[in-house]
Amino acid sequence: MTTMIESAKLAERLNAICDAQPFVTRFMVRALGSGETIGRGADEETPSASTRKTSIMMAALKAAHEGRLDLDERITYEKRFAEEVASGMFRYLSPGIVISLRDAITGMIVLSDNVCTKMVFERLTLEEVDNYCKSIGMTGTNHRFLIPPLALSPDHSLKAVTTTTARDQVYLLQTILDAQDSRDAADRLGCSQALCAYALQTLKNQILRYAIPSRLPFGVLVAHKGGTGKRGRMNAGIVYRDGTPFYIIAAYTDDVPQEMPDGTPGYTVALETIGRLSRACWDELRS
Repeated sequence: MTTMIESAKLAERLNAICDAQPFVTRFMVRALGSGETIGRGADEETPSASTRKTSIMMAALKAAHEGRLDLDERITYEKRFAEEVASGMFRYLSPGIVISLRDAITGMIVLSDNVCTKMVFERLTLEEVDNYCKSIGMTGTNHRFLIPPLALSPDHSLKAVTTTTARDQVYLLQTILDAQDSRDAADRLGCSQALCAYALQTLKNQILRYAIPSRLPFGVLVAHKGGTGKRGRMNAGIVYRDGTPFYIIAAYTDDVPQEMPDGTPGYTVALETIGRLSRACWDELRS
């Protein structure tokens, strides 16, 4: 009964954080100690922004596992890769740099570099990545574009971007985590356990520390991927406590105004909201 009481208290706190804002917040939390989940709009389609890149990474690793891609392939950075790109640092570098496909995957995740995303996605197809998600059980995820157009308006339709659900992202992260010790979980992802270990480590290497980690104690390990969309901010990750996976959280803000009534940029409050959700989980859950 103690766990149920704690979960009810946490659910109340999480919903109060969401209710305090004028925009939509969808989330799912899984307590890894008990397996319990708490959600709000967790099955509702929502813009994925760059949280989609975790599934792109896994689709690429599946192709590598099957021998269709070589992670050691050398890729030359060409000027065309920087066109219509608004994230990462490669767009500011001089063409001619050569990196491996493995390094491109790393750049796609740890800095959300869309030059690297283009390098990875050119070796896959949109249909392949979308079908991959459906095949592993991410039925609410729809990959529609390589890179969303820069000129998208803040009120764009869902069909103008790749979409996902908080539940799908928690499921994907849970399966990657399970694959560290379970061959069956690795098989569900179509990868070897070694490749799943690489995937988890790459998520742990995330450099950007806003949203989920922002209100946690300094140095807490979070394996996560964030996203910047025209309609909101999002983040999905695994939070560790004392070196052990503690909880998984996927949070998606939507219909975020450009400016709040007090003049604060909407995206600032969106990221802070996700940080507060994560901190509530840290405070209320029990190891």
